[in-house]
Amino acid sequence: MSKRFELIQTYLVNFLKEETFKTGLTGGVVGLSGGIDSAVVALLAKKAFNDRLICVLMPSNYSSSSSVEDAKELALKFKLKYEIVQIAGLLQAYGENSNSTNLRVGNFSARMRMSILFDISARERALVLGTSNKSELMLGYGTLFGDLASAINPIGDLYKSEIFEFARYLGVCDSIIDKPPSADLWEGQSDEEDLGYTYSELDAALKEYVENRLSRDEMIERGFEDELVDLIIERIYKNQFKRKQPIIAKLTSRSVGHDFLYPRDIKL
Repeated sequence: MSKRFELIQTYLVNFLKEETFKTGLTGGVVGLSGGIDSAVVALLAKKAFNDRLICVLMPSNYSSSSSVEDAKELALKFKLKYEIVQIAGLLQAYGENSNSTNLRVGNFSARMRMSILFDISARERALVLGTSNKSELMLGYGTLFGDLASAINPIGDLYKSEIFEFARYLGVCDSIIDKPPSADLWEGQSDEEDLGYTYSELDAALKEYVENRLSRDEMIERGFEDELVDLIIERIYKNQFKRKQPIIAKLTSRSVGHDFLYPRDIKL
């Protein structure tokens, strides 16, 4: 297993370097939440960019105290440069007179954080690095133009259960690995409670449906619960729009997205 992760690490570090440098930029910006996904991305980016990596902690009045503490512990252990930007004022300025639900507060928080990351990326001439794993992307468990937004994403093809293993290989702090997964968007929020299943259960089903292309009936024959299979299939298709660029109505012969599919690193 360590050999596998050694190869993955080498590939992803090179991916970060190549995809960043071909744009003419020289570093990366990552939101360091105190969670396991951003920790893994930060450590990969540290190997790719060294001091040209900026980590940004963006706590709000809904964040747990451990989120900041855990992010700082990781930064200290691996000598990560970081800064703290409080977003409580942004949330209060927009939402103190509205009857916001937890979901709306969470989505707005995620979009404010991404706005800050892109502003800092312009200041630093660096790319914003994505921290969404494959489980979240397939299930649509993220905020459009919030945590799902980024310039490049090194971990989007790794399932959450693989992220836990990879984090141990990279040396991520136990305080981050051992705590229950949470986007920390409101007090007491838990990813697995929101989804209704553990990530190990979800990933086992996702791998059969996505990677092995089993049908619903085949998965049930293999012992997966009807409810779990129906949940992942519904979420995958219901949230396809989150995995695509905005759809443009086609009126000409060279529509952006339909026919204008030049590679990112095209040379003039």
